[in-house]
Amino acid sequence: MTDSNTDIAVVSLAQPIESIADELGRSFEEYGFAVIRDHGIPQELIDRAEALSKEFFALPDETKRAYHIPGGGGARGYTPFGVEKAKDAKVHDLKEFWHVGRELPEGHPLAEYMAANIWPSEVEGFRDTFTELYSAFETAGGRVLEGIALHLGLDRCFFAPTVEDGNSVMRLLRYPPLEGAEAEGAIRAAAHGDINTITLLLGAEEAGLELLTKQGEWKAVEVPEGALVINVGDMLDRLTNGQLRSTTHRVVNPRGEAAYRARYSMPFFLHFRPDYVIETLPGCIDPTHPEDHPAPISSHDFLLQRLREINLA
Repeated sequence: MTDSNTDIAVVSLAQPIESIADELGRSFEEYGFAVIRDHGIPQELIDRAEALSKEFFALPDETKRAYHIPGGGGARGYTPFGVEKAKDAKVHDLKEFWHVGRELPEGHPLAEYMAANIWPSEVEGFRDTFTELYSAFETAGGRVLEGIALHLGLDRCFFAPTVEDGNSVMRLLRYPPLEGAEAEGAIRAAAHGDINTITLLLGAEEAGLELLTKQGEWKAVEVPEGALVINVGDMLDRLTNGQLRSTTHRVVNPRGEAAYRARYSMPFFLHFRPDYVIETLPGCIDPTHPEDHPAPISSHDFLLQRLREINLA
């Protein structure tokens, strides 16, 4: 349970999902964020993935850049420093990343929406480990979506067909160490919202993740070791007409010694199917203002619209 009724929920997925659904929903309505313990992703797998991520990012720059796909929008493979920027931000973020996406069999009706993965031959076990982690993230995300469905008064399995074969992306992320006096408290990832349905984040235990509250104040997200941070993305915000909030958040460099270390994390951006039409749920429409909700849009069109805004399309 949470430390207090008004804070970001910290819940265990080992509990029956109906017993934590409203706690999750309350947290997503107030903050757009919740923290999940006992999420079912084995610690051994997390440790292995973190080690391989560090091994990849330690490769020479020219080796990594060979896996950059120009014109690919960063959807697969490597994206070097200084490419992505937050919507409306004037500067690019200080980060490099690698994307792993869904693998669909040839001839699958959604295959046209998803590029093939590429894999670094220099890092042994990379493909097996991250394919396994992708699947584990998806399972945990499905459990969270069951809780969200129950909170919204829907059938607990409502979201399963909406995300089946969705265009979900796992990102391995490295923020380089910063130097000099300005390192402490520097902004590592500018304020932004996520585009997708929900995001599951591993590796947020190190201080620095902050969200913008309804009151317009930055609030640090406290994360117990090994826990997952979950946040609502723009697609779910749109589906629920803003009832569940896609909250602006950022990564701030910590103070002290940690300010001068590289920072690693692994977010999983869980997406609806590309052909799913995001149409406001009837239960999220105010009967006194029945026209006051966004127009229906396919998740693929919405994604493209937003990728253009952040310099990736």
